[in-house]
Parts: sequence; C-alpha cells; structure tokens
Amino acid sequence: MPAETVQISHYSDILCVWAYVSQIRIDELRRQFPAEVAIRSRFCSVFPDVAGKLDKSWKDRGGLAAFRAHVVQTIARFDHVTLHPDVYTRVVPTTSATVHAFVKAAELAGAAPEPLAWALRLAFFRDGRDVSQLAVQIAVATEAGLALEPIRAALDDGRAWAALLGDYDDAAADHVRGSPTFLLNERRQILFGNVGYKIIEANVHELLHHPEDRASWC
Repeated sequence: MPAETVQISHYSDILCVWAYVSQIRIDELRRQFPAEVAIRSRFCSVFPDVAGKLDKSWKDRGGLAAFRAHVVQTIARFDHVTLHPDVYTRVVPTTSATVHAFVKAAELAGAAPEPLAWALRLAFFRDGRDVSQLAVQIAVATEAGLALEPIRAALDDGRAWAALLGDYDDAAADHVRGSPTFLLNERRQILFGNVGYKIIEANVHELLHHPEDRASWC
C-alpha cells in the first residue's frame, strides 16, 4: 500500500505551447491517482515580454513568422489540442505576467486556479483571444462563473502580484528551467518539458511504493 501522498509542484507559463499540450497528462494523473497525488499549480516566467523574447530568441531564425510556424508544428503533433489561425499572426500577447496575476487573484479569492488557467489557455490557443488584456481575462472569468469583485480586490491591493512574484522566486530557487516543469520528491526530482505521461506515472509509482528510497544514499 502507498505510504503517503505524493506532492507535485507543477510550474508553467500560460502562453507556453508545451504546457498547453501537456495539460492532458495532468488530467490523466489526477484520474489515475485521485487520492495518492496532490498537484500544486504554480507559475514560472517564460514570456514576461513576448516582443522582447521573440526579438532575442527568434530574430535570426525568422522572427514572429518562424515562431508561429514552431507553434503550429508543435500543436500539429497532437490530436487533442487545436490552434486558432490568429494566434501569433493577428493576436500577439504582450506578456504572460498579467494573466498569471489574474489567476493568482482568483486563487486568493477562493477559486481553484487550474480550471481558470486552462480556460485562459483555451481562450488564447484555441479561440485566438489576447489573454494578456484585462478585458479578456474578465470575460473568461465571467464565462467560468467566477465572482469578479474579489478578484479585482486582490489585483488592486497588490496581493495577486505578491503571490505571483512568490511563484517566480520559488521557481528560480528550485532551478525551474522552463515550462512545464514537475517537481517531485521534495524537489529532488525534476521533470522538464515535453515529458510523456508514462514517465511521470513511473516516477509517481516509485515514490508511492518505495518511499524508503527517497533519502539520498551517501
């Protein structure tokens, strides 16, 4: 029998295409281990300045058009997600920070963060809406049936931004390299990027059934 619950910290950026395609793995993990796994959703900063990132990382590789092609090719590999034609053509968000702060505000207001984060990912990638804009964030939250006043309050008084910066600081301290990243075994095990479900599941099984092996052998 499993000895205890496996704690997983899941770091992602809402604008990250790999986090978009990997959500199905998190959903499957929760289905397979409803009582044995506890996943904490947190944010890391991959797209703090979208224009700046594209200029720095993609300028010599074809710029925005090349980055758009990369996103198209990535999503084409999976049949459970789709991409709106306006994404990175007519719709180019300015930053992921504002949408992250909005989700943190909703969490502080008592909402579960992951369903809202997923709704915002769908709004961007599937529906072609600029989720860096507050008006779009409010619209998505309204569609999800969330109360707006507590969310606005957490944004207005800075609590949401403080919580977000806490995520970013912890991501740096935990050596999170990008999105998505899974931290297990008290942050001793790091699974980063396009990691298949079976690899995540194998790590969970090992921690559940061999907890005595968690300590470092020195």
